[in-house]
Amino acid sequence: MAASYRRSPVVPIDPYRPEWPRIREVAAVIRRGGVVAIPTDTFYGLAGNPFLPGVAERIFRIKRRPETRPILLLIDSLERLEGLVCGPPAILKKIAAAFWPGPLTLILRASSRVPEAITAGTGTVAVRWPAAALPRALIRASGSPLTATSANLSGRRPALTAAEVQHQLGGSLDRIVDGGRAPRTRPSTILDLTKESKEYRIVREGAVPASQLRAFLA
Repeated sequence: MAASYRRSPVVPIDPYRPEWPRIREVAAVIRRGGVVAIPTDTFYGLAGNPFLPGVAERIFRIKRRPETRPILLLIDSLERLEGLVCGPPAILKKIAAAFWPGPLTLILRASSRVPEAITAGTGTVAVRWPAAALPRALIRASGSPLTATSANLSGRRPALTAAEVQHQLGGSLDRIVDGGRAPRTRPSTILDLTKESKEYRIVREGAVPASQLRAFLA
C-alpha cells in the first residue's frame, strides 16, 4: 500500500544519549527479524539482522532495489568484524585506528558466514563502524552487526529525517527511530581494500576527503 495511506510506528530516541529502554524495544524488533529505519552518522538507514532468514530479501523489496547490489553492514567494534571477513589486509587495523568510528566504509573480502544476499555474489562485504551513539547502542543490544543501506526507495535521495523515511517507506517498516535530523549531507567515503596495497581504490568520495585517505595510504 502507498506510503501516504499507511504509517510505520515511530520511536523517538535521543541520538546523543540513547535511552536504553527504547533501544531494547527496537532491538527486540530486530531480533525477531524486523526491519527498522535508524539515523546513522550519515543518512537514515534500514537496520536488520543480516543473518536471520529473509531479512535481506525483505530490505530489497522495501527499497525496490535490485538484488545485484550488495548491502552495507554496521559494526560497533573490531571484534564484531571477526567472522565477517577473511584474509583482512595488514593495514586494516591502522585504518580503523585512524578513521573509525566515523563515516568511512571499507570493502573487504567476505567470509562464508556472510549471506550471499548481503554480498550480492561479489565475495566482498562493505563495513562501517559509525561514530553515532544510537546505531552503536542498537548493535550492542541486538548482539549482531546490522544492515545499513539507506532508508529510501531505490533511485531517490537518501532520507535525512524520520519524516522523510515515513514519506517514502511508511507502512513497510516495523519501526522508524526518530533521532532528529541526520548529522551529515554527504554519504560515507568508500575504500576498497580487497586488492593488493598498490591497488587500494577509493570507490566513492564522501564525508572523509579523498586527499586525506590518499595521504594516509601513501
